This record gives sequence, structure tokens and C-alpha cells, in this order.
Amino acid sequence: MVCIRKATVDDLLAMQECNLFCLPENYQMKYYIYHILSWPQLLYVAEDYNGKIVGYVLAKMEEESTECHGHITSLAVLRTHRKLGIATKLMTAAQNAMEQVYGSEYVSLHVRKSNKAAFNLYTGTLGYQINDMEAKYYADGEDAYDMRKQLKGKKQHHHHGHHHHHHGGGCCSADVKSDEKHGSAEAKTE
Repeated sequence: MVCIRKATVDDLLAMQECNLFCLPENYQMKYYIYHILSWPQLLYVAEDYNGKIVGYVLAKMEEESTECHGHITSLAVLRTHRKLGIATKLMTAAQNAMEQVYGSEYVSLHVRKSNKAAFNLYTGTLGYQINDMEAKYYADGEDAYDMRKQLKGKKQHHHHGHHHHHHGGGCCSADVKSDEKHGSAEAKTE
């Protein structure tokens, strides 16, 4: 059994290891810390019954934009735990939090043109659409699809009956209510 829960500061190293293991795009620890200090409600991990992190989603709100929207920075699930719906649950948790905590109008992400499995997950299962194509987006020169999924915006999330988390209002109250473990980063967010 794998549980989806909000990430804590204590999970960041395991998230980074999962990223290094799964993906060619890797980040320094300060980038993970920046995310969890800025948007602690948007980072989720998948944890197996041994307490091992087997997947994560790293997400943020875009600040350089007139529209309120979220962005999926990185998503990974270990090969041993694929085809179990974990990526879908991680993405859904992050998207719901973007909508409920920040009133996000849509969420964006980039995916490699060659990554058929991820592309099918985003378009088929999660309802993303291609917004644009960015040539040579990745460090190795591969093109990316810039994809978007419309969200409902604040206070109109009535039809999602399968949340793995509960938010109550603004970001501060949401932190207090839905922090399952220890709120190392929560106090620093405003």
C-alpha cells in the first residue's frame, strides 16, 4: 500500500534521490528548499509501507504572470512502483491544492516530446492539452510540449470526492490543519 501525503522538509533528500534515479533533469537541494518554503501546500510524496519515498511531485505557483496559475516543476515515480496510479494521485493532490489554496485558474507543465508515457498520462488521464511547443527546451536539446489544464478557480471544487488532504481556507489555516507530520517549514510561509 502506498500513501500520498504532503511533503515535509525531512522528505526533501529522498525526493532528490528519487529525481536523480528517475529523470535526466536534476536540481540542487536549494531548489527543493525554495519550493517547500514558498509553497508547502503543493509538494506531495508517495510513501510505501516501509516508509520509503517512491514518488513525488514538486510544484509551485507562477509569480511572473498576470493570471493566477500553478506549474508542475517535476514529477517522478520509481520504476518499481509504476502502473499503480501513483503519478495520477500525486498530480491530482497538487492540482487540488493549487485550486483550493491559491485559486489557481490553470496549471502548466513541460514534457519531453519523446516521453510518450508521460504525454499519455497528462493528456489521457489528467486532461492536459498542448498549449505550445518549445524548441530545444531541455539541456540535451530535446523539444518540449508546453501543456495546460484548466482548473475551476477558487471555491468551485465541488465534484472531486476523492481528496487525500483537507484544506481549510487560506494558506496559514490550511497548513495547520493538514500538516500530518512536523511543520518544519510551515511557520515560515506567508
